[in-house]
Amino acid sequence: MIGLVPGIVSSVASSAGVSALSGATKSAAAASVDGASFAQVLDQLTTGVVDKVKSSEAASIAGVQGKASVQQVVDEIMSAERALQTAIAVRDKAVGAYQEISRMTI
Repeated sequence: MIGLVPGIVSSVASSAGVSALSGATKSAAAASVDGASFAQVLDQLTTGVVDKVKSSEAASIAGVQGKASVQQVVDEIMSAERALQTAIAVRDKAVGAYQEISRMTI
């Protein structure tokens, strides 16, 4: 489970346009991370999700007012939904990894 975390962070970071794990070594004891930290990647992810939801709300309001086409509104809402589903998946993986670590014997 812990081995999956770098892959998850890399995929989230690449979709957010960030290089999160460039140059990470293979040894768990000597692992060094270049680029953005995990906290920075999560911060960018949450900021991006909030911005997407706000833009979809604005597009919905514009659609109701007749200033935007139905296609534009649907595109914005689908984009916000994808961003929210990504954030939920990252949250679920982080909680699962935490639970896995907490179950380990010392």
